[in-house]
Amino acid sequence: MPKIWFEAKVPDEFRDMFEDVACGIAPGDQVANDPFHRLDEADAVMAGGRTYDAAAMDRAPRLLIIARTGVGYDKVDVDAATARNIAVANAPDAPTVSTAEQAITLMMTVARNIKRVANELDRMLESGVRKNLWGEYVALEMDQKQLGLVGLGRIGGHVSGIARAIGMKVAAYDPFISDDRFNQLRVDRASSLAQLLGASDFVSLHLPLNDETCQIMNAERFAQMKPGAVFINVSRGGHVDETALAAALDRGHLFGAGLDVTDVEPPTADNPLLGRDNVVITPHVASATVVGKRRLVVHALEQALQVLRGEQPPHLINPEVWDAVRARWEVSLKE
Repeated sequence: MPKIWFEAKVPDEFRDMFEDVACGIAPGDQVANDPFHRLDEADAVMAGGRTYDAAAMDRAPRLLIIARTGVGYDKVDVDAATARNIAVANAPDAPTVSTAEQAITLMMTVARNIKRVANELDRMLESGVRKNLWGEYVALEMDQKQLGLVGLGRIGGHVSGIARAIGMKVAAYDPFISDDRFNQLRVDRASSLAQLLGASDFVSLHLPLNDETCQIMNAERFAQMKPGAVFINVSRGGHVDETALAAALDRGHLFGAGLDVTDVEPPTADNPLLGRDNVVITPHVASATVVGKRRLVVHALEQALQVLRGEQPPHLINPEVWDAVRARWEVSLKE
């Protein structure tokens, strides 16, 4: 019977999906110094937040697929998997709605200065000294403001629809997306990232993390942003030079920032963006709605089960390896 290796205990509600497959591991089987205990038994892996490098894969000679419970796969060494004839799949549709809604929520929270005014109220109540909070309150409206999307994939596209519905003008920079999609979404195409940053009142990142996009937002890019703009990141912390973002906030160039991701997660106590009234940070929970959590597991688990049945899953990151994976699957049936 094939085995699926899980990073955490499998909720009972999912067990009817794999009645013909053994559950490879539960939290009680893990040991403190070995996060991959019993990985050697796995035919499939449900990959969450851990890093799957060549060393981890070498521990699992039976492994046919690593299924990511999310859209990002930067913690999986795809080249190493391909070299070992292991399929890698992600769940690109699962976090779209929840992450897009989080991006809009962060925009509104920062624009309306919710954190600052709430903290001011707490301080006023604690001190007993009354202040004119209404008079001191500074906030932005989003209606008729331009939202600049860096990346117009699934999540960026969904954000654009919500933004237009509340009266925003939307532009995007994404050289990999066709004009047809821009037209379909009614989003203006920016000629360059610099042009988008300079013209946008709100900037939101929606792109994968790779060598080209690592710290794409650095000191030069933050300087190109429109004075008084709001910066949002719900993609990956590695997109941002956090020291440069802090400097842009310190000099008053930006109104504020909303982040669901940081360069180290959770952020360390010395992170320069902590403790600021105009920076809202959530701990990488954009996709963690009740429905979103289920979608992440189901979409990844369905693909793992497809491979264990000898079927090609729809979201292979390395489709060139499929014939070899299928051949390995056929051999495994005879063992």
